[in-house]
Amino acid sequence: MSESIVELKGVRKSYGVGSAVESEVLHGIDLRLREGEFVALVGPSGSGKSTLLNLIGLLERPTSGHVAIAGRPIEGLDEAGITELRGRTIGFVFQFHHLLPAFSALENVMMPAIIERGVPDDEAERRARELLARVGLAGAERKKPGQLSGGMQQRVAIARALSLSPRLILADEPTGNLDTKSAEDVFELLLEFNRDTRAACLIVTHDPRLAARCQRKIEIVDGRIVDGVSFGPTSADEYAMRGSPR
Repeated sequence: MSESIVELKGVRKSYGVGSAVESEVLHGIDLRLREGEFVALVGPSGSGKSTLLNLIGLLERPTSGHVAIAGRPIEGLDEAGITELRGRTIGFVFQFHHLLPAFSALENVMMPAIIERGVPDDEAERRARELLARVGLAGAERKKPGQLSGGMQQRVAIARALSLSPRLILADEPTGNLDTKSAEDVFELLLEFNRDTRAACLIVTHDPRLAARCQRKIEIVDGRIVDGVSFGPTSADEYAMRGSPR
């Protein structure tokens, strides 16, 4: 059985805690993602998808309930521990790629390693060049984001997310601003890295075609998981051996 990368038990999230306008957004979420899984998270606007992604990405803490990432419960971690776990374990890909416009593609991909180590080094540059080549951008290392198309910028963002070899990739509408061809290319890249690295991948998408190509689909409505459909094999190991569905 594959190792659990994400484990949520009875997770609730409220805003305005203790005030007269306290609002609970997530209501007792139970969720598990295993190594190598490729999972779609779907649901209407306002359903709690972004809040759930923020909790899994350790950008917010739950109001109550248990959260463990890569086997480490977060309840006893201080902010420095949360930051370390997030930086070493999780790679983020967003709808808006958030590249630094003053830096080259190479420098953007190196940035997580620079932040972690304090200075750029040869290993960070080697890894960044390797990743840019894998996403089809060999030769574009010195170009700045403004010199790249939207699809190319998202490829840089994927390379950056993978620079520290995360065990979990969180992708929030990564194809939402792209044309059909670019969206397909980006989705294929995520599938490829999922197969090659066995990193778990949770992708938020409104595109039913992309959701149907994932191993599982988790639907959230009004802060509750209402459905968890499996499209493929029953285990992440079987899925990895078979490759991505077509």
